[in-house]
Amino acid sequence: MLKYLKLPTRKVIEMFNMKVVQPARLDPETKFKFRCHKGIKCFTKCCSNIDIMLTPYDILRMKNRLKMSSEEFLEKHTFSKIDEKSSHPYAYLKMSRDEKRSCPFLVVPDGCTIYTDRPVSCRYYPVGQATLKKNMGEGIVHEEFYFFVKEPHCLGYEENTEWTVESWRKDQESSLYDEMNREWKSVLMRRDIPGGKSVLDPKKQTQFYMSSYDLDKFKRYVFESKFLDIFDIDKDEIEKIRTDEVALMKLGFKYLKYLMMMEEALKVKPEVVKAKKAKE
Repeated sequence: MLKYLKLPTRKVIEMFNMKVVQPARLDPETKFKFRCHKGIKCFTKCCSNIDIMLTPYDILRMKNRLKMSSEEFLEKHTFSKIDEKSSHPYAYLKMSRDEKRSCPFLVVPDGCTIYTDRPVSCRYYPVGQATLKKNMGEGIVHEEFYFFVKEPHCLGYEENTEWTVESWRKDQESSLYDEMNREWKSVLMRRDIPGGKSVLDPKKQTQFYMSSYDLDKFKRYVFESKFLDIFDIDKDEIEKIRTDEVALMKLGFKYLKYLMMMEEALKVKPEVVKAKKAKE
């Protein structure tokens, strides 16, 4: 049986009602017909009673669209949940407290008020995306694949606009989001916990959450702690992360890999290593 990573593409696998997930695995050239528009009877029905797990790039785009700090956005629009299997803390979009559990950015009849900065899970719909971890002999490969989501209320499949999975991804900017989040997703694929523990300890969970989602707090951590005294980071990169939030986000992914002992994504300065050995 294939094991799928629970990634943020609507309610992928464990987050989805499996009755609406089509079992066929799709490739980028798979063709389908679909169109969503204001004139369709089911317009915005897919924006209620859902659980949307957010990615780091989702939050970057949404908080900037709303002109909020990452801390303000996380406090107002998300809640966190510890994944039982990985012990990773994830951020979910906080839905409205109405009967339908509607998206807070949904306005009827106009639709999404942050449409051009909506989460990647909303962009992919009605296509789902997941990642399969495969051992190819020469190393581990993370293979992305796709599937259809067909909810009873959705009439978009009855429209005549034709797509391939790949053309849909490009049109919806899903491919951009995948590129931005790919390193983060590779961390999520990690099954063993550093130090042989069964779960991440609370300190690492806090650092995981900060490095993934809270860019403003992570930036203060980089520049106001001993972070730059410990890690050997190029001067040009240091200057870039002062103003470039994408570069800062990607540094956060490197730090996550360091925390999870996945690879030498960040190098500790030789003098720090030497001083540590001297104390041992």
